Amino acid sequence: MANEINHLMAPDLHALGGLIDRHSNGDGMHRTPIDGLHCIRLSVRQMQLPSVYQPSICVIVQGAKQVLLEDEIYRYAPPQFLAVSVDLPLVGQVVEASREAPYLCLAIDLDARTLADLIAQSDDVGWTRAETTRGLFVGEMDADMLASALRLARLLDAPRDIPVLAPLVLREFHYRVLNSPYGRAIAQMAMTGSRTYRIGQIIRRIRTKIAEPVRVEELAEMANMSPSSFHQHFKAVTAMSPVQYQKRLRLTEARHLLIAGKMDAQSVAYRVGYQSVSQFSREYARMFGAPPIRDIESLRAQDGVRTG
Repeated sequence: MANEINHLMAPDLHALGGLIDRHSNGDGMHRTPIDGLHCIRLSVRQMQLPSVYQPSICVIVQGAKQVLLEDEIYRYAPPQFLAVSVDLPLVGQVVEASREAPYLCLAIDLDARTLADLIAQSDDVGWTRAETTRGLFVGEMDADMLASALRLARLLDAPRDIPVLAPLVLREFHYRVLNSPYGRAIAQMAMTGSRTYRIGQIIRRIRTKIAEPVRVEELAEMANMSPSSFHQHFKAVTAMSPVQYQKRLRLTEARHLLIAGKMDAQSVAYRVGYQSVSQFSREYARMFGAPPIRDIESLRAQDGVRTG
C-alpha cells in the first residue's frame, strides 16, 4: 500500500472491505439498495476508461487507482479517498488489483442540499465563498469518516433498517466530511453564491444541453461573472476551458452510447452535438486512440468495459 494505515483504522478497513466484496456481484460497479451508494470491485488491473464522475467521495479500501484530469494525475490507495465536487470528465484506471486482493471501493454520492443544511446549522463563521478550488482532490481518511462509511455499508446486511437509518447515516457522513480538514473545499459546492457553486451550476447546464454550442458570454452572464473572470474560475475548477470541457464531455458520452450498442457512430455524433461526422471521428480518434468503430470493437474484444 502506498500509504501507512493507522493500526486503529485497520479493523474498520478490513470490515468495510468484506462488506464491499460481499455486496459486489462479481467485478464492476454495483448499485445498492441505498440511494447514492455503490460498491466497486475489480480483480484485474484496468485499462484507462473515460467517464463523467459526479460529486462523490470514493473510499478506497484495497488496491490502488489513478484518475487523470487533463494533464493532472491523482493516485490514491488506502487509507485515502477521492473527492469530486462537480461533474468532471475523468480518465480512471485501477493500477493495483488481483484475484487474491481485488480493488475494493465504496462510492458515496455527495448531496449539495444536505451539505448546505449542515453548513447553515454550523457555528463555524469561517466558511467563505471567496475560494475557488479544483473540483477534485485526494484526501486522507480519518477514523470518524471511516467509521461513518462502515456504518453505512453495514446497513446493506440489514435491509429492513435502510429506509429509516440510511438517511441518518448518510447525513452523518456528510457531517464528518465537512468537519474534516477538507471540509472547506467540499463546502464550496453547496454554498450558494460561491464561485465553485456557480461554476457547478453552469457545468450542469452544459451537461443537460450537451448538443448546444457553448457561448461563453451567455454562460458568464448566467454565473454573474465577466467573461474573463468566468473563464478563469471555470478553468480553476475543471482544469479546462468551457469549450474544452464540452468537447471532452461530448466524446465521453459518445463512447458510452457506442458501448451500449443501440446507436451507430453517425447517430451518436449528431446526438452529442456534432454537425460533421468526419470531425467527430477525428476528434474521437485523437482522444481515444482509434476511430469510433475500431475503438469499440477493441474494447469488446478485450471484454474489459467496466466502470468504477
